[in-house]
Amino acid sequence: MSNTVAKKRPEYRNIHVTQILKYRLPLAGKLSILHRVSGAVLFLALPVILLPLFDKSLTSELTFLEMKALVDGWFVKLVLLGLIWSYLHHFCAGIRYLVLDLHVGTEKYAASKSAGIVFAISLSLTALFGLKLFGAF
Repeated sequence: MSNTVAKKRPEYRNIHVTQILKYRLPLAGKLSILHRVSGAVLFLALPVILLPLFDKSLTSELTFLEMKALVDGWFVKLVLLGLIWSYLHHFCAGIRYLVLDLHVGTEKYAASKSAGIVFAISLSLTALFGLKLFGAF
C-alpha cells in the first residue's frame, strides 16, 4: 500500500443568479454573451417591430408618412438605436466567429484583442448611426 495522500481535486460549483454580477468574465466571454443576446433581440423584434415598419414604408405614401411620424418620437428612436446596436454588434461578432472558425486568432491574447476590436467597431458604428438617427447631420 502506498502512503501517498491523494491530491484534493478542485471543486466546481454552479453560479447562482445573485452571483452573476460579481463573476468576472474575460472580454471574449462578454462578447459571446452579448452576441447571443443581440441575436435573440433581433429575432424577437423581427415580427413585432421590423417587419411592420418595413411594410408600412412600402405600402403607400400615406402609410410611409404615418411611419415617419411614428419614428420621430424620442422613445421610438431609442428603441431603434438599440436595434441598430444589436444588428451591428451581431454582424461584427459574427465575422469574428467566422475568422475563429478558420483557426485564426484562437490564442488567448489574440482572442481578447479581437473581442476589443469588435466592441470598438460596433460601438463606433452605433454612435455614428445614432447621430444620424437623432439628426446631428
